[in-house]
Amino acid sequence: MYYRICSRGLIETDRKDWEENVGGIGIFDEDEWNQELDLQKAFFIDRKEEHVFFCRLKLSASYLFGVFHIPIKKKEKRNFHFAVYILKDRLIFVEEENFVKDLIRRIQGRIGEASYTIDQFLDDFFMAVVEEDILYLAVLEREIAHMEEKVLQGNTDHFHYHMLDIKKEISRLYCYYCQMTDVAEIFVKKRDTCHDFSERVGRLKQETQSLREYAMQVQDVYQSEISIHQNNIMKLLTVVTTVFLPLTLIAGWYGMNFYNMPELSWEYGYLTVSVISVLIIILSLWYFKKKKFL
Repeated sequence: MYYRICSRGLIETDRKDWEENVGGIGIFDEDEWNQELDLQKAFFIDRKEEHVFFCRLKLSASYLFGVFHIPIKKKEKRNFHFAVYILKDRLIFVEEENFVKDLIRRIQGRIGEASYTIDQFLDDFFMAVVEEDILYLAVLEREIAHMEEKVLQGNTDHFHYHMLDIKKEISRLYCYYCQMTDVAEIFVKKRDTCHDFSERVGRLKQETQSLREYAMQVQDVYQSEISIHQNNIMKLLTVVTTVFLPLTLIAGWYGMNFYNMPELSWEYGYLTVSVISVLIIILSLWYFKKKKFL
């Protein structure tokens, strides 16, 4: 598929027009790309080795070559990969999906028939790549806030698994935006373009860092709730131990069975000790409740 950037905007064209005029955009799949010139084949090999993990823009005296890995969002089914070969007066994209084609159609619908340039297209294209990312970051923020509410309500089931997934997602996005920030800086320095994209990806990077800090704060809240819960358990055990300690003393005292202990032969001795034990329990619980230990 071929496009030409001109005074009429971004228009679809054919191979011959794309080769003969400046301001062209060519989109190839891997099979088509393998049939191009040897120099272009070399670029494809580089892309094939690197596209799985990185977004990177390589510098040369007469061109820029970029490989891009666009991470999936949770609602998507797969990652997107494409390469771009940036000459002074034309662009060549290589992709297997329709990611680049869909973005170009979206840009085409926005600009209409207004005069257009390659540098404007690059800025609009990469802005479209990250256009909806802020909405996805908002979804992650709501997930973290929901987890915080559940923790404060005492529901901590599977907290570590959920938080680990979110932190991995945030870390993945942060690395992606760091790489895209480097790409944007190269565009600004080498072509004096993509200023809007540079600002946008910088804000996304900051927002992702804020989400990382928010996730750490929620994890601290979880640890605090766990500590409070453990303290409550220890408090309950302490109260139980304190209540039954006098009863243990009484049981040990009268378990000595000395012959001269008058209560052993007293008719109401057992009943008296039982009543004293019950009174000790009642008084102890009343005292702890008054001191708000219970």
